[in-house]
Amino acid sequence: MRAAAVLIAALALAAPAAADVHVQGNRLVDGSGKTVRLLGVDRSGAEYACVQGWGFMDGPSDAASIAAIAAWHANAVRVPLNEDCWLGINGVSPKYGGAPYRAFVAGFVQRLHAGGMTVILDLHWNAPGTAKATGQQEMPDGDHAVAFWTSVARAFRADRNVVFDLYNEPHDVSWKCWRDGCGPWVGMQRLVTAVRAAGARQPLMLGGLAWANDLSGWLRWEPKDPLHQLVASFHLYNFNTCSTQACWDTTVGAVAKKVPVVTGELGENDCGHSFVDTYMPWADAAGVSYLGWTWDTWDCKSGPALISGYDGTPTGFGAGLQAHLSAIASTADS
Repeated sequence: MRAAAVLIAALALAAPAAADVHVQGNRLVDGSGKTVRLLGVDRSGAEYACVQGWGFMDGPSDAASIAAIAAWHANAVRVPLNEDCWLGINGVSPKYGGAPYRAFVAGFVQRLHAGGMTVILDLHWNAPGTAKATGQQEMPDGDHAVAFWTSVARAFRADRNVVFDLYNEPHDVSWKCWRDGCGPWVGMQRLVTAVRAAGARQPLMLGGLAWANDLSGWLRWEPKDPLHQLVASFHLYNFNTCSTQACWDTTVGAVAKKVPVVTGELGENDCGHSFVDTYMPWADAAGVSYLGWTWDTWDCKSGPALISGYDGTPTGFGAGLQAHLSAIASTADS
């Protein structure tokens, strides 16, 4: 009973955002119709700490830690989630799964909003059947993903400063399977339909194939959304196939002329920032959003990670994103 009361209170706190982020043509805009680009960071941890049984988040999630993100001039944070933890199934500890996990996520979203952030909620780790969600699969699973998104959509349908990223990184399936499902996997169309049936009107990010690095078939296989609020999600690292400007021009740029594109993950594994320094100006010119992976204190080569401390001290990689966001902010203020 107490857990249910905590959840209800936390969800109520998450509701009163007023930014009204939505899709208008090939742009994201706010309630006044002003163009919004989501520029920020991923905050990894809520997808794995709970299923491993030791917490809700890796590192702090309080207001001070969020202020450190805001100090980088970020306006968005992407939060990866675990479907087993959200649903409280498949042996996840009741201490960190079900209602307590949902209450943590709702509270974190509220604190991020208070820090000036639009929040992207991402289905990151999943697994079919009774298997525990200890990683990502080729696609959302048919056993739990619809229940996950129905629940998330109901919980946050009043919060118009949230975007839903329907699945982290689809891979090793066809575009038809991506849209319509196949075998144990549910397609993007089913998830779009589930979110809308739950009464949620938020923009929906759909990652392409090849670990969200391939958008070549996105427009052809785009699901139907009665609200026309779909966003293409693109992930980019220096080791991906689509890592040249020629590819960005022909695939990402072509999609960005039709629908908003959000680079849900951007990074490089050499602890430097020369690669992201080539992409960010291109994305700026194309009107494409981007979020750096990740605001966690991992080794910046094996992660990669943006920071070496939760006070916002950047790694060699993170220094590039920090400097670029600062430059954008300075230009906007001048």
